[in-house]
Amino acid sequence: MKKWNTTLRYAGFSLTGIALLMFVSAFIAYRNHQDDSLTPLLFAAMVTFLSGFFAIIATKPRGRMGVEEGFCIVTGCWIAACAFGAIPFLMFGGEFTPVNAFFESVSGFTTTGASILNDIEALPKGLQFWRIATAWIGGIGIVTLISLVIPAQQDRHSVLASVELSDLAKSYYGGRRKPFVYRMMAVYLIITTATCLALRLTKMPWFDAVTLAMSACSTCGFCAKNLSVGFYNNVAVEVILIAAMLMGATNFSLMFSTVWPDKRTRKNLFNTQVVRWFLALVAAATLIVAANLYFNGYYPTFAKSLRMAAFQVCSLSTTTGFATADTNLWPSGSIGILMLCSLVCGCSGSTSGGMKMDRFVIVVKSIKSMVRSLIGANNVNQTKLDGQLKTEESLSSILAFMGTYLVIIAMGTVVFAVSMDFQTSLSAAIACMGSVGPGFGDVGSMGNYAGFLGFQKVVAMLIMLLGRVEIFPMLIAARSLFRR
Repeated sequence: MKKWNTTLRYAGFSLTGIALLMFVSAFIAYRNHQDDSLTPLLFAAMVTFLSGFFAIIATKPRGRMGVEEGFCIVTGCWIAACAFGAIPFLMFGGEFTPVNAFFESVSGFTTTGASILNDIEALPKGLQFWRIATAWIGGIGIVTLISLVIPAQQDRHSVLASVELSDLAKSYYGGRRKPFVYRMMAVYLIITTATCLALRLTKMPWFDAVTLAMSACSTCGFCAKNLSVGFYNNVAVEVILIAAMLMGATNFSLMFSTVWPDKRTRKNLFNTQVVRWFLALVAAATLIVAANLYFNGYYPTFAKSLRMAAFQVCSLSTTTGFATADTNLWPSGSIGILMLCSLVCGCSGSTSGGMKMDRFVIVVKSIKSMVRSLIGANNVNQTKLDGQLKTEESLSSILAFMGTYLVIIAMGTVVFAVSMDFQTSLSAAIACMGSVGPGFGDVGSMGNYAGFLGFQKVVAMLIMLLGRVEIFPMLIAARSLFRR
């Protein structure tokens, strides 16, 4: 019972923070000639704030926190955020049925970017901003934000950080507790602000610049335009967003250490294998897709093919999901590469989803080391990443994660195939699990999830949450809930 009281308390902290962004969204609605989203946003903000406030005062803080309790808190905070975040959509009505409202909220907070909307531009400005604000606060992590208000003494913050952020995400930082969270927040805010100002220099309206910057840095991909980034048809905008997406998918602590070196770790973007692998694979995928598009006659010049390929490869490999073209029309070779990009994705310690490049590199190195040991070229089967020796236990946990990840995708594909073709079902399962958003077929870059049946949308939401918290925290919390 005590752990659920603690979960309620920290869910209260998350709700008060979310309510503040609802008030900001309501202010935007007020400035936009008091559009139709003003009342839903104000009502939702007051309900969310009061619920969070009473949850805090009705529960008592605890001195120590176990890891299992941390898992319950993380899961509880995400579910509470998604539930209350759906209130403005539900009150606004229109395309937002109860299932659709909750779907859009879960998709935003998990930074998936999948949508059920057929006409995004029909939404009032206040609700458009709230939709993207859910992604922005979800990008840095609700529990990570809560850690800022937890006293540095005792062990609450360290436990929460250990379940909100994987060990891979923290492996490049030798510090402890709040400094790590401050690093993450500082980098996140700087990237968002710099992207917004850069977009503004292209003469983009302030609202579009702010919302695109928030969406790009959270690697969500929500956009206020039906044609996504393709609406602007501007090379400068695409280059800025490519840079923002790549930074959003790179370990934030590494970026901080590059500008502000840490004597304990001495690691930065330029001497880290994972980042080099990530950028190299993105570049290779871009060239392959560009060549495939050009030689199949999809675009008249290689430069145009390279432009289109670079944006879509970066968009999917960072799990952002922006679009400048209808990738359903591209050749099967390009679609295959883009689906692989949706599986591996960015680095740990970033806002990106997916299996993470760190795990992919470790598995590749482990296979290489095993082959060398089998042929006698290496007597000891050892796997190192950036000078750190990976233990058998860590390798086993990575393989268990990747195996479970693929099993969930397979199960999701079966559920979606009840009413969808195989390409749509498989790509939707990959996109939901990896927080990518768009897939192929009916859920392509210019499509959406509106055609899914109600129970399929519920399954998609569950997969999004599992992917966002990296599976095991949610499974352990469920076990704790049903265990006597």
